Amino acid sequence: MPDGATPFVLDVKDLKTVFKTRRGEVHAVNNVSFHLEPGELLGVVGESGSGKSVTMMSLIGLLPMPPAEVRNGTVMFEGQDLLTATDEQLRAIRGARIGMIFQDPMTSLNPVFNVGYQIMEPLRKHMGLNKAQARDRAVELLDLVGIPDSRRRLEDYPHQFSGGMRQRVMIAIALACDPKVLIADEPTTALDVTIQAQILELIKDLRQKLGMAIVWITHDLGVIAGIADRVMVMYGGQVVEQAPVRELFANPQHPYTRMLLETVPSVTRDRVKRLQVIEGQPPILARPPDSCPFNARCPHAFDRCRSENPLRTPVGPKHDAACFWSAATGGPRDV
Repeated sequence: MPDGATPFVLDVKDLKTVFKTRRGEVHAVNNVSFHLEPGELLGVVGESGSGKSVTMMSLIGLLPMPPAEVRNGTVMFEGQDLLTATDEQLRAIRGARIGMIFQDPMTSLNPVFNVGYQIMEPLRKHMGLNKAQARDRAVELLDLVGIPDSRRRLEDYPHQFSGGMRQRVMIAIALACDPKVLIADEPTTALDVTIQAQILELIKDLRQKLGMAIVWITHDLGVIAGIADRVMVMYGGQVVEQAPVRELFANPQHPYTRMLLETVPSVTRDRVKRLQVIEGQPPILARPPDSCPFNARCPHAFDRCRSENPLRTPVGPKHDAACFWSAATGGPRDV
């Protein structure tokens, strides 16, 4: 194996990102470490403001700098640390070896260019195709993502597509150069449940056909249960738990994970019982964490949780959690 290479397609260690504001610094990502295996689908979950999207955008240099600053960490991809790569090197990787599907296709697609131009652009830039070759490949991509009459629709503009179709166009752009890694940032959040199901099936099929690794960011634990191999739970800019998907749902170790699962509506749950909520607010990340970020909302917090930030420790095979209570009690076993 070459120097700097890892057995993982993506290997992130101790990533730290801050934003500089007039009121001081916001510590948005704090020492995040994770890996992605070839062909794996990693689900990243957590409420808004937990650092999911900022973490992934930090990896490939999509944050505006300033105000953002990546202060620490390594991001190894194909033997190269992306955090030390030049802008030119990152531009060669983004859209080619690492694709990204953004959350809102209406604002991510350029309204003044037809979708054909927007699909063909990375093909001509990264793969060196001429206009005719890029056009043929764009037709293949629209066919791949299930858009009918694809050659004619290359001439259409984003406003002429429905929300689900625009998302399919975004997927086509992300897949244009056959990336090794696809980052999907809540790609089904704005879609109705029928279109959401179609997009999920599409991603499953494309993953099997292309063999790419996927990072799927979402709030929806139901989606994660159906598509992920492994789940990473984030809170307060940190990873608080990660485990294989079946293990996480059967045996959540961190109180935050446990409470997230309890907020999911269930058809088998007593309908008289009120839907569970997590009381309180996410932490204000105005300084580096010196305590457990969840301690103010956690029913199991004790003195150590308020004075020390727990490290992730193994709690089972391929399962770790950052929780003093779980480590002290052996973890919950009744979920």
